[in-house]
Amino acid sequence: MSVQPIIIIGSGLAGYTVAREFRKLDTETSILIISADHGGFYSKPMLSNALATGKTPASILNASSEKMAEQLKMTIRPYSRVSAIDPSSKTVTLQGGEKLVYSKLVLAMGADPIRLPLEGEGAEDILSVNDLDDYQRLRDALEGKKDVTILGAGLIGCEFANDLTMAGYRVRVIDISPQPLGRLLPQAGGAFMQRKLEAAGVVFYLGAATRYVERIHESLRLTLANGEIIQTDIVLSAVGLRPRTALAQAAGIAINRGISVNRSLQTCYEDIYALGDCAEVEGRVLPFVMPIMHAARGLAATLAQTLTAVRYPAMPVLVKTPSCPAVVSPPDTSFQGEWLVEEDENGVKALFKSAEDKLLGYALLGASTKEKNALAAHLPAVME
Repeated sequence: MSVQPIIIIGSGLAGYTVAREFRKLDTETSILIISADHGGFYSKPMLSNALATGKTPASILNASSEKMAEQLKMTIRPYSRVSAIDPSSKTVTLQGGEKLVYSKLVLAMGADPIRLPLEGEGAEDILSVNDLDDYQRLRDALEGKKDVTILGAGLIGCEFANDLTMAGYRVRVIDISPQPLGRLLPQAGGAFMQRKLEAAGVVFYLGAATRYVERIHESLRLTLANGEIIQTDIVLSAVGLRPRTALAQAAGIAINRGISVNRSLQTCYEDIYALGDCAEVEGRVLPFVMPIMHAARGLAATLAQTLTAVRYPAMPVLVKTPSCPAVVSPPDTSFQGEWLVEEDENGVKALFKSAEDKLLGYALLGASTKEKNALAAHLPAVME
């Protein structure tokens, strides 16, 4: 048994799930989680549909860091930041200079919101929600306000748009794409989602780019590329996430779009692993909850001395837009095929099929979501 602990950097779903799965296999080896924030455990996907139901940050938090430490028999260092990793000495250095030695190191650092390069002094007032503290800042900013503009009509942008509209706010959504959820849905699905969200009160500005943001007293004024002006109380950016790779890169760990790992989630150093939003598994960045759960189970086995290649089955994505329920199993970008669409006023059923009529992905909206279980059995694995 190693004297040094397994150190996990990050206390999100990835970090905590690895710790929980590892504890099922090994109750003795010490685990240390280093968290940049409070270190409490909560469901991050809840943040984009918590306002309409009045959820406070305290009600979203499942367990404090103290409770998690007790539950999983490990040590948690909240409000601690790692400033450097040294693979040769197997140490991490905290801000302030303290050095900690690890037996194995797990990078579960998540991702940062992408910031658009917008002009104007109002750009610094743009909010984004990537953790519980961000959600608190959004709630505080919304106090006494009525008008919210969201940058980005992807998954998180649409979920927040639906949630804010249901909570009584006037909501606009701006995106350069010609449709909502452009990366997940075929054209018919995007159009159906747009109609349903518009019926709920959301106003879309599609095929549009924001150029300039000015602060005008208590509100913000956005100037679009076509010259159109939008006056709003709050701007929320939801244009995507970028894997946190700087710490790994500085340590000489190979990175591409994310921290590069093999099927066992191992980096170019045999005792350093990565998973979750910061990792790129054999060329794939796999966000969302299900890939993290599968990765954490596989990595826990590897950390417990049973080298395990992670397998990713088909992992449909649930879009949390109550005005337009949707579930999508996006086809692999390398697959050749076409969307076959059936639609009526109640829903859209879009199947992505190969020339040989093999199901490679689907998008179900509205009433068609009831078919998700029947279709799931026919989907190919993401990674065998």
